[in-house]
Amino acid sequence: DRWLCARSVGQQLRGNRGGLCGPHPNCYQNKLNLAIIGQSLFGQEVYINLRRQGHKVVGVFTVPDKDGKADPLAVAAEKDGTPVFKFPRWRVKGKPIPEVVEAYKAVGADLNVMPFCSQFIPMNVIDDPKHGSIIYHPSLLPLHRGASAINWTLIHGDKKAGFTVFWADEGLDTGPILLQRECAVEPNDTVDTLYNRFLFSEGIKAMVESVQLIADGKAPRIPQTEEGASYEGIQKKSNSKVREAIHNWIRGHDKVPGAWTLIDGQSVTLYGSSMLGGSVPAGQPLEIEGASQSGLVTQNGLVLYGSDGKALLVKNLQFEDGKMIPASKYFSSGESATVELTDDENKMAEEIKNIWKGILSNVPAIEDTTDFFKCGAASMDVVRLVEEVKQKCAGVQLQNEDVYMASTFRDFIQMFVRKLRGEDQEEELVIDYATKEVNNMTVKMPNQCFINGKFEDAENGKVYETINPTDGSVICKVSYASVGDVDRAVAAAKDAYYSGPWGRMNPRDRGSLLYKLADLMEEHQEELATIESIDSGAVYTLALKTHVGMSIQTFRYFAGWCDKIHGKTIPINQARPNRNLTFTRREPLGVCAIIIPWNYPLMMLAWKSAACLAAGNTLVLKPAQVTPLTALKFAELSVKAGIPKGVINILPGSGGMVGQRLSDHPDIRKLGFTGSTPIGKQIMKSCALSNLKKVSLELGGKSPLIIFGDCDMDKAVRMGMSSVYFNKGENCIAAGRLFVEESVHDEFISRVEELKKMKIGDPLDRSTDHGPQNHKAHLDKLLEYCEVGLKEGATLVYGGKQVERPGFFMEPTVFTNVEDHMFIAKEESFGPIMVVSRFKDGDVDGVLQRANDTEYGLASGVFTRDINKAMYVSERLDAGTVFVNTYNKTDVASPFGGFKQSGFGKDLGEDALLEYLKTKAVTVEY
Repeated sequence: DRWLCARSVGQQLRGNRGGLCGPHPNCYQNKLNLAIIGQSLFGQEVYINLRRQGHKVVGVFTVPDKDGKADPLAVAAEKDGTPVFKFPRWRVKGKPIPEVVEAYKAVGADLNVMPFCSQFIPMNVIDDPKHGSIIYHPSLLPLHRGASAINWTLIHGDKKAGFTVFWADEGLDTGPILLQRECAVEPNDTVDTLYNRFLFSEGIKAMVESVQLIADGKAPRIPQTEEGASYEGIQKKSNSKVREAIHNWIRGHDKVPGAWTLIDGQSVTLYGSSMLGGSVPAGQPLEIEGASQSGLVTQNGLVLYGSDGKALLVKNLQFEDGKMIPASKYFSSGESATVELTDDENKMAEEIKNIWKGILSNVPAIEDTTDFFKCGAASMDVVRLVEEVKQKCAGVQLQNEDVYMASTFRDFIQMFVRKLRGEDQEEELVIDYATKEVNNMTVKMPNQCFINGKFEDAENGKVYETINPTDGSVICKVSYASVGDVDRAVAAAKDAYYSGPWGRMNPRDRGSLLYKLADLMEEHQEELATIESIDSGAVYTLALKTHVGMSIQTFRYFAGWCDKIHGKTIPINQARPNRNLTFTRREPLGVCAIIIPWNYPLMMLAWKSAACLAAGNTLVLKPAQVTPLTALKFAELSVKAGIPKGVINILPGSGGMVGQRLSDHPDIRKLGFTGSTPIGKQIMKSCALSNLKKVSLELGGKSPLIIFGDCDMDKAVRMGMSSVYFNKGENCIAAGRLFVEESVHDEFISRVEELKKMKIGDPLDRSTDHGPQNHKAHLDKLLEYCEVGLKEGATLVYGGKQVERPGFFMEPTVFTNVEDHMFIAKEESFGPIMVVSRFKDGDVDGVLQRANDTEYGLASGVFTRDINKAMYVSERLDAGTVFVNTYNKTDVASPFGGFKQSGFGKDLGEDALLEYLKTKAVTVEY
């Protein structure tokens, strides 16, 4: 006999992820007659998808109805008219029941498919079909054979989890392997998260793929080795008592069967364990029986300590009577007063009671003490309850967890009313600020990773110093995020997108939150500009107007787009006698990653994240390692604005570690990057190889500016200087090369020497024109760039040296007589270096050819009074932006992005919104 031992997936699988669309049935030539033996949502999805692929299900064998409710597999099969058999057992006293076996054999299956089965199945049933039987098992066999495989994967702290589809034999999970799939185990994974993220959806696909391999005669039979084989016992409530406060033990039992311990003599089950990041907050001691030291009830939850001394945080506690509370409320769980309901609230309570009646149809009457779960409700009923209540009572945001925390009708109504009244406010954000008295104010700077709505230390505790370029001093130490932090942030963003309020929010409400965020940025604009100045070296007045000012404008602009995202109706060919309606939907992509540079730390964040959020996505953002502080301050303001947790995550750290993991991560659906072309190429490659995620790249530039002799010379000089020296030359669209017509070349150069009057100094001084370069490594690169220019024969008119004062200051520099073959004529400096070449009078096409003779195509410019010439040149300049008689004039409504090796995709304007949306076409026949 054979016991199929994958545990109760009905308990483990928290929510139906929907059908998995696959190829059209006609895509496969070979089809089989299948018997499905199993149960649960997992079994239901396997059944649906096998039929969708064209296989014939000749019989479904599942468990009897419970409390008048059929198993999900039976529900789907009965709806299709597929024969359904509900045997309570297949054998008695170890022997097969003849009439059961006879009923099974009568369907004439070619193959038994067992996505999950909790019953003992006789071997004469297992071996009866010509192709035998295949089974799903939630482990990488032969490791963790047995009924609690996924529990033990977590309990043992395995780095990899996965599943196996194997051929049944007379042993216990010992049959030959057909295929396996694996995934990484994240630090705070539970049974639920592993199933929801991977084992459920990928397992369904694998079962369907396995059946087709068998149908095509291509299915392998790989004998299981005994090397590395293990078998652990079934984890039941009776043997899941916590021996020590071990993170892996607790999460390995969450949610089923639940790890428990004794507190004050009663059994308390622990849920939602995560490793504690950062310092342990203050709290009230709690004695835990058998623990090496006391626990601590804090405002964030219950802190426990493992045998290694490391702290972990438990989110929820459940008592013997089934009541669940936040662990932070342990000492006050019985103190909350009963809320007296108003007449309107009583009417809502009656509406909700009717919803309970509809779900708990086996219960004669809903009383205050009626317990949702003790009356037979399952996880899908939780989803139904939450969605029906939200539908009836618009504006109240419920989570599945709320039902588990208030399982009796009375508690549920009390919880609902408190939410309705806004009494369920989020816990106060805890921030360990770095403070500085600067610019006549106290600047408060968060300096930790921001993950899932909280500031916390990096997983490995590492920090690094961020430097003030004005004097080289240390501003503060900042958390140095690890790969594990990336995975946690992505998991939080994914949960916020699929399960949190953000994904269900009305677009207009989403826009309101972004408007509020913009208002808060404006309220804190002086502080933000000050942080930007000391962290990036930006002149304060420029930081106030552009770095911060344009960031505020960007969020307001995209906030207005939130409720204006729509598709189209499309006339298509009608097939008589039917008619068709085809329309498109614009939908968010999901979890997006954003990697920004150091030249405009806050503005680059705004340009990308505002469009991303307006489209309805969630994000994980990596600021530049050298300029992380305004991004972290932005994270603080996002919480104050009411952006739900997990929607925005900020990870300071290195590009090689954090940026690479974001590029590789399989759960990220879009990556937006601004930076150098070589790094952009590496990101694009990683994104393609990982999961073919969508990419937009704003990369390097060598933007040409053409100045004709018939220009307004005053304006050309003023704007020509601005095109190079704006923001110390650390400007992606800076004019990398100026082409000046011979007739005005010498005059232009003589007048540009006005730059000698520019005041170089402290960026916080309101009269300063030119601040320090962003960081020392960049200053060294610029000095080397100037040395190369001199060696190649260009004429240094002014500058080219470091300013003799503390900090990373460079003199504004001018090179002329620059020839096309020179290094400085081809490569971007990204600094305050004007590179000037002359061109012959009247040679419009010649200078255009030279201007376009670059692999970059980000921006360009032309100065002339001749409108015909201006239009002719602007049409032929091969760049994403062309400025005519102006420069650096960007606006939130105008798309921004380059051609060629300056990248692709747009920031700003409606085009940027489209970068963070996908188009779905829907055709209805009527």
